[in-house]
Amino acid sequence: MTDSSLYNTVLIGWLAIAAFTVPYLLFVSAPYGRHIRKGWGMTIANHIGWILMELPSPLGMILFFVIGSKTAGIVPSVFLAMFLFHYINRSIIYPLRIRNKNTSMPVAIMGSAIVFNLTNSYLQGMYLFELSDLYQTSWLLDPRFIVGVVMFFAGFAINYHSDSILRNLRKPGETGYKIPKGGMFRFVTSPNYFGEILEWTGWAIATWSLPGLAFALWTAANLIPRAFKHHQWYKKKFEKYPENRRAIVPFIL
Repeated sequence: MTDSSLYNTVLIGWLAIAAFTVPYLLFVSAPYGRHIRKGWGMTIANHIGWILMELPSPLGMILFFVIGSKTAGIVPSVFLAMFLFHYINRSIIYPLRIRNKNTSMPVAIMGSAIVFNLTNSYLQGMYLFELSDLYQTSWLLDPRFIVGVVMFFAGFAINYHSDSILRNLRKPGETGYKIPKGGMFRFVTSPNYFGEILEWTGWAIATWSLPGLAFALWTAANLIPRAFKHHQWYKKKFEKYPENRRAIVPFIL
């Protein structure tokens, strides 16, 4: 099997698995964060788990950039920089900013995330830096690239700002949950998830690629059901939870 045929097989299989992820996660909440529960085996400190499970993405992307044959020119470097911009925050800055270092996640969840990130970095990096012939310097002026980049950084800003609001809800030493307010929380329960979906949808448009679309679909398949679970959790826990808030998409969903 040639590299391209193996790649296409993995990509098609990856898209098929994403389609089954949505109904599964609508019924089963991934057991971390507020949904942590017993019965999922060994656990690891939450911030350590985040670092270990997210680092394969930037490291894998760097590897494919180094060994790729189509990295000349500015466009591949721009895509690498965008990807690393997100994942340096997600794999290092975000976990180190977690205030409560006593929380944990199941090792099984960490392991499944590592598998996802290894597969995704292979699909993104192999296409961008080895298989694609699309990205000449003129791509920087293509409307698809410009719209996608704007969406990517807008999504990142929403995600980062929402995470900061959640992080600052508790004062030092406080425990328990509060209703987050401000920013995009005025409209939805999980604006951090909305921001991440917007971010990778922008990536899919900027790269104009099937693996980019697969990443966006996987992000939505994972985060939309979790946003609904969050929304239901908040409504049960807080009697006066804002009725006009949607779960994840302002005014719609």
